[in-house]
Amino acid sequence: MERYESWIERAKSSLEISIIAVNTIVYYEDLCYQSQQAVEKGLKGLLIYYGVEPEFTHNIGILLAELERFVKIPENIKEAINLTKYAVITRYPGVYDEVTKEKHEESVTIAKECLEWIEKTIKECEASRK
Repeated sequence: MERYESWIERAKSSLEISIIAVNTIVYYEDLCYQSQQAVEKGLKGLLIYYGVEPEFTHNIGILLAELERFVKIPENIKEAINLTKYAVITRYPGVYDEVTKEKHEESVTIAKECLEWIEKTIKECEASRK
């Protein structure tokens, strides 16, 4: 397995964790964090695919800006920037806006779209190399 593939597999794992059902112990914040992680790991995998060592950051905007050197970023993928807030602020008890079921569902949708786009981008790149 190529190194970039390992990152994408870990991204898929984070996405699966983000989908688990909320109960009295699991917080939406924690699931949204996993959605953010899915996107972050997937984007870092795509950067590695392009031969770039990704920056040590949780900021999805920074990762997308780096990727723009190689590929056009669709508008719906740019929405992933909104997941950055789940990387740190909501991981610990504190003062922040309530993370609702709707926000969780939105984070999962964004993460799924990002991972689909990443895999499609790699497949298209591979096909153009043949």
